[in-house]
Amino acid sequence: MRSLFFLFIMSYSIGLFAQQQDGKIWLQTGIKGPLNKQWEWGADLTNRFGEDGLETFFSQVSIKYKLTKWLRPSVDYRTILDKDKYLNHTLSNRLNINADLKKTVNRWGFGLRLRYQYSFSSVGRSSYDAEFDQAIRLKPQVSYNIKKSIWRPIYTFELFYNPAYGADGHQLTKYRMFAGSQLDLKGPHDLAFGYILDQELNTAQPDTKHIFSVSYSIDLGTPKKSDKKEKGSGNSDLFNE
Repeated sequence: MRSLFFLFIMSYSIGLFAQQQDGKIWLQTGIKGPLNKQWEWGADLTNRFGEDGLETFFSQVSIKYKLTKWLRPSVDYRTILDKDKYLNHTLSNRLNINADLKKTVNRWGFGLRLRYQYSFSSVGRSSYDAEFDQAIRLKPQVSYNIKKSIWRPIYTFELFYNPAYGADGHQLTKYRMFAGSQLDLKGPHDLAFGYILDQELNTAQPDTKHIFSVSYSIDLGTPKKSDKKEKGSGNSDLFNE
């Protein structure tokens, strides 16, 4: 038994050392507002910091349509400046096509985001990266509205799938888990923060990221009581990873 236990500890330790462990800080600020009763626009700036300082910066503009109370398709256009492992900067543009579903049951909020992302005009990128290249992403979410509290815990789990042909194609490439809280603040302000575990899959040396994420946004519209109730339920607009 002692030998088996020793072998298990050794195997687990080797597995940990085989992974690349990175600590990150992601900061996002945004602004959004209504065009009319069905359409909404948004703009975001995101800075991602690591051991080499500012590693990724991107700006994003979005437009969202309220098709039904529970279904909201949207399109995002993003310009990304990223620093690779050789400290070279790569520039790319990305288009996201999203379908957001949300449902509130009593104090529970449930959401599901299906995203297709396509990257083009990429400069300097030599290998596939699920974060920046073509991918299909599925992200379920659950939140809870604590009675008489501004805290609204949120949990998400996202899968990344590479639909392209090739050595790394047609397989899951990584998952991303978020656990944190959104604060239901008065007025147009939204604030959320939490921990993200970002883990690569199906690779010999998987990269594991431990991320502290903070997001702040301002809503230029004047939300009704029913809209305020929806804040944080279903898919949160605060995190545009």
